[in-house]
Amino acid sequence: MIVLDASVLIAHLDARDGLHDRATQALLSVAATLLGASPLTVAEILVGPARAGRRDEAVGALRTIGIAEIPLPTDASTRLAELRARSGLKLPDCCVILAAETAPADAVLTFDERLAAEAVRRGFVAA
Repeated sequence: MIVLDASVLIAHLDARDGLHDRATQALLSVAATLLGASPLTVAEILVGPARAGRRDEAVGALRTIGIAEIPLPTDASTRLAELRARSGLKLPDCCVILAAETAPADAVLTFDERLAAEAVRRGFVAA
């Protein structure tokens, strides 16, 4: 499984985003792989479309891509606190790492360099 960061999916869903083509190519390159995201990541992705009245369209696009929502574990609050304290990442990025650990995943797909570096430190391939 590959866990996706919001940066990739937000860019893919918005053709005007400067990273749109890169995001689309990245998703095409992993299309045969199981893809997942944390509930917070999915919510983060849907904020822009919700503001624009296009939430349902975005939800449909995520279904088409085949994003599995990875539930938060029961000890998520303590694990997220530890991740945040030790890594210095923002909480949404910690949710990506926690989802990768929970899944378990092989890789994290992100455009965020700090998140990618932390994923590698924790044994994931950063794509």
